[in-house]
Amino acid sequence: MAAIEVITSQEREVKMKKITGEPYTILIRVWNETVSNLTLMALGSSAPEILLSVIEIFGNNFEAGELGPSTIVGSAAFNLFIIIAVCIYVIPAGEVRRVQHGHVFWVTVVWSTFAYIWLYLILCVFSPNEVEVWEGVLTFVFFPLTVLSAYIADTYTGIFGQR
Repeated sequence: MAAIEVITSQEREVKMKKITGEPYTILIRVWNETVSNLTLMALGSSAPEILLSVIEIFGNNFEAGELGPSTIVGSAAFNLFIIIAVCIYVIPAGEVRRVQHGHVFWVTVVWSTFAYIWLYLILCVFSPNEVEVWEGVLTFVFFPLTVLSAYIADTYTGIFGQR
């Protein structure tokens, strides 16, 4: 994970000019924080269960086994309940914290909820106990759409410039 932090913390210099014409230099991050969290950080921390699921799918002739989906759902449940509980618990009494990027938060909430519904549809409705190629391809397509919609929510300022 330290390597991912090194990659995502990279900055570059951008030369700018003030209204008076005087040049100055600013540092900007190469990676957008939202994009790096949804891609590198998420994949880096979830790599073991993702790899376990991929190996099981290939080993079961593209049929869903008991281990893969359960591992991913279990990890997601742990993240949903335990991690959030710890984050709430460590806030000192009398203090309040707010979500900084509310739009991004709601985009990820919608996509996360959709992911559970999609997993149910794949494993129980469309092709019970089997993952078909089109389902896998469509699932992979959802990931860049998730990242893109979160990036847009993070950077779009609206018609009047408000966020």
